[in-house]
This record gives sequence, C-alpha cells and structure tokens, in this order.
Amino acid sequence: MYDAATTALIAALPHPVLLVDMAGGVVKANPPATELFGARIAGAQIRAHLRQPEVAGMLDRVLGGVPEGSASFVSSSGSRETVWHVIARHVGDGTVVLSLGDVSDIEAAEAQRRDFVANVSHELRSPLTVLSGFIETLQGPAGDDPGARAEFLGIMADQAERMTGLVSDLLSLSRVESAEKIRPRTPVSIDMVLKATLAALRPQIEAAQLSISYQVPDDIADVPGDYDQLVQVFHNLIENALKYGFSGGRIEVAAQQMPAMPGFEGAVLRVSVRDFGEGIDPVHIPRLTERFYRVDKARSRDSGGTGLGLAIVKHILSRHRGRLVIRSAQGEGTIFDAVLPCGPPQN
Repeated sequence: MYDAATTALIAALPHPVLLVDMAGGVVKANPPATELFGARIAGAQIRAHLRQPEVAGMLDRVLGGVPEGSASFVSSSGSRETVWHVIARHVGDGTVVLSLGDVSDIEAAEAQRRDFVANVSHELRSPLTVLSGFIETLQGPAGDDPGARAEFLGIMADQAERMTGLVSDLLSLSRVESAEKIRPRTPVSIDMVLKATLAALRPQIEAAQLSISYQVPDDIADVPGDYDQLVQVFHNLIENALKYGFSGGRIEVAAQQMPAMPGFEGAVLRVSVRDFGEGIDPVHIPRLTERFYRVDKARSRDSGGTGLGLAIVKHILSRHRGRLVIRSAQGEGTIFDAVLPCGPPQN
C-alpha cells in the first residue's frame, strides 16, 4: 500500500511524521517520530502515545471523519519539556498523516512577551497610582498647606523620575536588541571607557563614601566595540556595586588580558567590578539577567532600580560576542566579570 517513494518521502522530513490507518494504528513512522516515541511505535495505537486530552480529542474527530485538525502535545525528556503542534490530515485510501512541529521556542517567546507586558504594566502602574493619589490630595485642602505640599511634590518628583528611568531603560534595551546581530568593529580603549564611567559616577561614589581600587594596566589592549554601549555596561555594573555593595566600603575595578578562555577564539579581556557587600545567594545568580528580576524588590525600587540594568548588560555583551560572568557568596561580596574578545571581528 505504501511504496518506497512514500517511505523515502516521509523519512526525508526533518520533523516527526506518522501514517495512521482509520483504526488509529501506526503503519509508518519516519526516523524523527521513532526517536520521539520509541521503536515500538510502528504498529502501535497512536492514541496510546498521544493521550493528552486536547490532542486525543482532535484524533478522535479526525479518525471519525473530520478532514483535518490540529492540537498541542507536550513531551518530556528529563527536566526539559517540548511543545509540539500536531496536525492531522486525511490523504485518501483510509490514511491519516500526523506531523509534529516543535513550537517550544515560539511558546517560550510568547510567554516571555506576556510576562514582559505584565511587568512593564505593573512597574508603571505603581508610580502612576501614587502620582494620581497625590494630585487628588493637592487639589483638595492639602493644596493650601505649604508643608504638606512640599512633601507631596517631593514624592511625586521621585515617582516621575522612577518612570523616566524605566522608560529610558526600555528604550535602551530595545535599541540594543535591534542591533544585537551587528557586531561593532571600532577599536575602543577600555581604560578610557572605565575612567569616563567613574568620572560620571563620582558624585554617587563620594556620597556613598566609597573608596575605588582601579587596577587597569596602561597598556591594556583595545577591543572592537561600541564606545557608548560599553560605557553603559560599566556604568550599570559599577552603579549596581554602589547600590548593593556599599556596606563593604570599597569597590574594585580591574582589567586583565587573557590569552584564552573556554568559549572564545583567541585572547580576551576580562573586566571585573567587585564589591565587598552582603553578596548574593547563589540561587538567584542564574536569573539576575532576566528582565525585571530582583533579589530584593523593595530595596531595588527604593534605590531607583528598574530591574533592567543587567538585562541590558547581557544584551550589549552579546552584541560584542562577549559574556557576563557573576560570582558571589553571601557575606563575601559580588564580582561581575565582563569578558570581551580582543581580536578583530570575525564574520
């Protein structure tokens, strides 16, 4: 019934494909389907392998005579789940073709988009609620009280600044993501980048009464990069150390050229920003570069953090074909390593 050409055709397809008779028996399975369901799938009842309610209901309808249908199916392998889009179609001679497409990345992107919109909405709603409340209060009797008016206007200014910072970081993240596949090629002096960043942060450093240890050799190699974006990277990392590591009393900024590092071709430059504060519980480290992820939400908001700084750092370093490495232990401070390739860009 199924000639060599049909067998060869489905075998050539890169995603799982099965031919099923009207009783639900699997008569042909290509190699990806065999890998997914196991060698015993041939001759088995498809309903025994696709038992989740949504896809099982779709199969019943198609095997009952409906021309085609589709549904989602989730398979598990260890700790990893794969979401499949299953399509079933009649092809004549009492045969139904089942094809499974891996849509895990699409589902993950959609979930990330939903989370992002929800987080942005939440981050903006809080200060807007505060502003709205104080405006209403000032329009009432409190508007004639100079002390209350001054206090409320100060709080409103802080909330407006918080929203401005959030919008600014969202725009920065958007710009970085739009250019992430285009690697910068202009030689940039990391020494100049770091000194410019420290000069811009000098008022905050002095206000926090922190000492800065600067350990960057004068002959440190240039890196191919975008000067403004690299300033943003180290501004965010050093500002992070100021906000969350100030209790240690000092910050170290160091740069070291290394002949090799796993995952890179050729020499790299490792720039480290270290604080001696409370440190971070290791459980949080893998998630620190996620958008809006905060170890201490209340403290982050009080210090003016938007929860986007490290996400921006990660994307900028990715554009430079670099990497962010975070090392920390509670009570011992935190080290942020920005690793950048030194060699000329490779296509």
